[in-house]
Amino acid sequence: MAVMDRVRTVSQTEPGNTGRKGVAGLGVLLALLATVVWSGSFVATRGMAETVPPVQAVFWRWIIALVAVAPFAARQAWQQRALIRRHFGYIALASLFGVALYNTLVHQAGLTTSASNMGMIMAASPVIMALYARLGGERLGKRRTFGMLLAAFGVLLLVGDGSLGFDFGAGDLWMFAAALSFATYSALLKRKPAELGGLAFLITTFVLGALMLAPVYAVSVSVQGGFEVTTGTVGPLLYVGVFSSAVAFFAWNKAITIIGAARAGVVYYLQPVCVAGLGFLLLGEHTGPAQLLCMALILGGVGLGSVVSVRPDQPAVPGVAGPASPTRRSPSARR
Repeated sequence: MAVMDRVRTVSQTEPGNTGRKGVAGLGVLLALLATVVWSGSFVATRGMAETVPPVQAVFWRWIIALVAVAPFAARQAWQQRALIRRHFGYIALASLFGVALYNTLVHQAGLTTSASNMGMIMAASPVIMALYARLGGERLGKRRTFGMLLAAFGVLLLVGDGSLGFDFGAGDLWMFAAALSFATYSALLKRKPAELGGLAFLITTFVLGALMLAPVYAVSVSVQGGFEVTTGTVGPLLYVGVFSSAVAFFAWNKAITIIGAARAGVVYYLQPVCVAGLGFLLLGEHTGPAQLLCMALILGGVGLGSVVSVRPDQPAVPGVAGPASPTRRSPSARR
C-alpha cells in the first residue's frame, strides 16, 4: 500500500519530467525487488526438490500466499466483485499462465537442473516480453534493444559455460517452458483493466490458480503421498508463499503498470546473476571467471536497457499498457 501511495503522490505533486522520471525510477526499483526475491525462490525450489513433489509445493505456495495477502486485498476484491465478474475470462487466463503453469514448471525443472541454470534460462523471458511488446506496437528504441541483446548474449554464454555450444537437459527444457509462460503472463498484465485494483487482481489470480491446481494436487497426493512437515520443507514454502508470491508478484505487477513489460523485462536479466550468487553461497554451486564475465555482460545490458528516458509529452503515470502512445493515452493526458 505504501508503494501505491508513493506512486499517487509523485504523479500528483511533481509535474514535468522530474516527476515522470521519479515514477519511472520507482517502477525500475519495483522490478528489481521482484527479481531479487524471485532469485531466492529458485534456490528454495531447488532445495526442496527431493522432499516435496512439485505440484504439492506449488499448491501450498499459493495457499500460503492467499493467507498472507488476504488481510490487505480481500476488501478491495469484494468491493470490485462486479469488475472481477466482468473481466473473469481475462483474469482466469492470467491465473493460468502466471500462477498455475509457471510455478509448476519451475518446480518440475528443479528436480533435474541446478538453481543457477534455472535462473539463467528464466532470463530468456525478457526477450519474449520484448517481442510481445513489439508486436503490440511498442517502440523499444535502439538503446533498449542493444541492452536486451547484450544481456541475452551474456545469458547464452552463461548457460553454455563460456561458449555458444551447449546441450539442454530435461530440467532446462522445463525452464524454457516456464520462461514462455511467465513472459505471456507479463504481456497479459499490459491488458489489465485500469479500473481493476492491483490487490483485487492479485488475490483473484491466487484463488483461481489454487483452484486450477487443486485436482492435480489431489492426484499427486493419492499417487505420490504427502510430504513430511519439517523445518526443511516449511521454511522454503513460507519463503516462496509469502515473499516470492505475495510480495514479488505485487511489486512486479505494479512495475509493469508503471514502466511496461519490455523495460521491466530488461531488469529481470539480473536474475541469473542473483541466482548464481545465492547458489554459490547457499548450495555450493560453482561460479568461475567465465560466469563472472558473462554476468558483467548481463549487468551492462541491464544498465543500458533500463535507463529511464521520458518524452516531454509522456504522462507521469503511464496506463496499464505501459508508456503512453498516440493511440492510447492516460486520462490525465487527454485532459
